[in-house]
Formats: sequence, structure tokens, C-alpha cells
Amino acid sequence: QLQLVESGGGLVQSGGSLRLSCAASGVTLEDVAIAWFRQAPGKEREGVSCSSSNGGRTTFIDSAKGRFSVSRDNAKKTVWLQMNNLKPEDTAVYYCAARVSCSAYVWAYDHWGPGTQVTVSS
Repeated sequence: QLQLVESGGGLVQSGGSLRLSCAASGVTLEDVAIAWFRQAPGKEREGVSCSSSNGGRTTFIDSAKGRFSVSRDNAKKTVWLQMNNLKPEDTAVYYCAARVSCSAYVWAYDHWGPGTQVTVSS
């Protein structure tokens, strides 16, 4: 069955960069959409981005535009979230999620990774 595992989180200073990875297994990656969500302590999970199954353009929340980017290698079954110019408000646990197509709703996603912590200091 489809499984997702995030990696690459850590501690970074404000203005720094991190690159998160989402490794998928049990699926042909080009058949699914991959989304990134994040959840800060005491807050609801929010969508960060979603990339369609056929390689269409990735959508981002407004706060991420111009700072975050997504790349995808279907052969390696990996999606990367590049985060630049990080801000303290980006601090959260970051999750990747998968479903047949992109959705704005957390409840719509069938598969989730366990998450990776991103902490931005300042």
C-alpha cells in the first residue's frame, strides 16, 4: 500500500533554507497528487502546497509564494519542498499527503507521512 515518509527537517535561523523530502512507496508517483501541510502547536493543520499527478503547476499558499518551491522525480518516487528565506512563523511539523488529485481539504487526503519538524529561530 501507499506509504509516505518525510525527512529533512531541522533547526534553522531566520532567513535560512531547508529542503524537505517526501519519499513514497507502494505507488506509481505520477498517478497521485502530493501535497504539503504543516501544523504549528495549538493550531489547525494548513495546506502549504499541492502538485498534481501529471506534473502540472504546484499551487502554494500566499505566505509561501516566492519562498517555497516543489520538485518531483517520479522515477525516484520523491517530492522535495525547497524552503528559502524561512521565517519563525514557518515553524511547524510538516507533512506530505497523497490522493488522486489536489484538494484544499485536509480530510480529503487518504495517505499521510508521520511528519518532520521544522524550527526557525529568531
